[in-house]
Amino acid sequence: MPRVSDVFGRSHPLLSLINGWARHSGWLHGPAIVYAVWAGPMVLGLLLVAGWLVARRAGVASAAAAFWAAAGSVVAVGVNQPLAHLVGEPRPYLRVRGVDLLVPRAHDFAFPSDHAVLAGAVFAGLWFVDRRLAAVAAVAGLLLAADRVYVGAHYGHDVVAGLLVGAIVVGVGRLAVQELLRRAAGGGWGDWMVRPGARGGGG
Repeated sequence: MPRVSDVFGRSHPLLSLINGWARHSGWLHGPAIVYAVWAGPMVLGLLLVAGWLVARRAGVASAAAAFWAAAGSVVAVGVNQPLAHLVGEPRPYLRVRGVDLLVPRAHDFAFPSDHAVLAGAVFAGLWFVDRRLAAVAAVAGLLLAADRVYVGAHYGHDVVAGLLVGAIVVGVGRLAVQELLRRAAGGGWGDWMVRPGARGGGG
């Protein structure tokens, strides 16, 4: 089975452009490593928390959407695990000469990127909760996706595919569980899903 990177040939413009810049921007290495490894995912997690707090004031439907934004993000990353193993794409630093690797070598596969899947999932989930938070998630997620290429952990197509996988899983999954979440919120769950006085609100 041909590798995904082979489909794109020997030219990897996003990797060459973004990771190539890393060789000339040593001043950015520290912040880039921190954001790529743990700060980026933490920002996305905090945005999910913010979405939950906003949704609790808006009513049951919004609270249900915020619940799925978080749960769907976990599901999306879980779905990506067997997908990545099925594709079996090696990391770029194992196949492309001259990649500037700024983070420790990973022992899993590259395509699609877990970090980018999380970013796409959080954006899609928050889109149904609060568009302003979704906009912030889009910026934070795109920055994380680019940063994963910058530090040499992924090809450009790894993160593009990851963003799409995350958004699709959460978007399609929402259609599948929406009615179930609304029924649960209308029952006993509703008491803790919304703030007092907001139970009848929409979202």
